[in-house]
This record gives sequence, structure tokens and C-alpha cells, in this order.
Amino acid sequence: MSRVLITAGASGIGLAMGQAFAATGAQVWVTDVDQAALDAAPSDWQTRNVDASDEAAMAELFDAIETTWGGFDVLCANAGIAGPTALIEDVALADWQRCVQVNLEGAFLAAKYAAPMMKRAKSGNIIVTSSTAGQHGFPNRAPYSAAKWGLIGLMKTLAMELGPFGIRANVICPGAVEGPRMQGVMEREAAAKNMSYDQIYEGYAKGTSLGSLVRAEDIADMAVFLASTQARMVSGQVIAVDGHTVNPDPQV
Repeated sequence: MSRVLITAGASGIGLAMGQAFAATGAQVWVTDVDQAALDAAPSDWQTRNVDASDEAAMAELFDAIETTWGGFDVLCANAGIAGPTALIEDVALADWQRCVQVNLEGAFLAAKYAAPMMKRAKSGNIIVTSSTAGQHGFPNRAPYSAAKWGLIGLMKTLAMELGPFGIRANVICPGAVEGPRMQGVMEREAAAKNMSYDQIYEGYAKGTSLGSLVRAEDIADMAVFLASTQARMVSGQVIAVDGHTVNPDPQV
């Protein structure tokens, strides 16, 4: 039975990951900053209110995992925030820093504390949630895109450092995922571009060759595959689950 830690796992993609891993019989531990969402998690999951960018809190989390589980097998570094939707000249430094802190530094901290535990076990899987914005760039989303590009470099380095210990690392790049966060992004983008929400939504869908937004379950299914023995030789890879993005800024 595998033991899986998912940061930002109480809603959205993280929750879908938890449900998918649990369906395989895995033990699941989720962190989040939304206590109400944590309270609503399945009763057999371990939960903890943790800001992924807070090093002291992350260190305490991994101490608790060591005490409770004696180690773990899969890290899903999933914590992230959308950051501001604005032209570069209108982005406040504080908003830039917070976006990079949660999206990039949060994954760094998770990997930093996961690596020693996985090295001792000589096995493990690290799955990082990036974004297609980390492959193509994204107008009006400079902090988010920069952080998501950074995650790919982090993962590639982890795969090289940790591979000799039997540890694999991969990145999943979701496209536009149905749900409250993406709805908020599209609403802000519609306001910034003086367009309707429906126009923005349609543009995102038409920007993929499959003509559709992604479901959180699509991302979760890929995470389960990457953690499985079927993917035993898959490491250091950037895998988009996005319906094939053909135009990263279809609204222009």
C-alpha cells in the first residue's frame, strides 16, 4: 500500500489526486490552507493545515509524516496560486513575490524535505504540478508563467540528483482546468481585455486541438500512472494534460 502526500490536496486538482490514489488503496495525506476544505476531506485521510511556502510548517509536516507513517512513497507537489492577471508594468513586486513563493518555493520545500526520506528508502516518486503556462508563456500572467517554468527546471534537476537512489521525478502541465480557480482567472482576463466571460471561455476551449477544457480527474489519472510501476522508466519528463494547446493566447 503506497503512502501519498499531496500539497493543496483539499480541493481542485489536489482533491482529485487524493481520490484517485485512494481508489487504488493508497494511504493519503493532504495539506491545505483552507481548513473548511480539510474538514470536509474523507475521514480516513491524514490532513494538516500548512502553507506550502512556510519552511517551519513544512519541516513540522515531514516530521509528523515520519512519526505517523515512517516515511512515504509519493509526493504530489501541487500547491499553487493563480497570481495577478495584469500587464507586466502593472504587476506589483509583492504580488510577483507571493506567486513565485507559493508556486515555486513551495515545491522546492516539499522536495527538500521529501528527498532524505525517499533516499533512505531508495525509492519514491515526485510529481510536480506545473502548467502549460510553463511551456508556452502566457500574456498577462508573467509571475505565474515564470514560476511554472521554474518548476520544470527544478524537476529536471531532481530527476538527475535522485535517480541514482531509485527516485523518479516528473512534471504534469495541466491546461485550463474546469473549476473555481480557472473561472476566477477567466473573469479577471475578461475584465482586463474588455471581453465577456463566455468569449474568454470559448477562446480557451478553441485554443486546444481537442476543443475542450481539462477536468481535474484527467490530471489525477496521470499522477496515478506516473506513480505506478507501469511508468517505472518515466523520469525527468514534462507531460502536458491539456487537450493539446495549439494557441496559448487564443483571445488576442
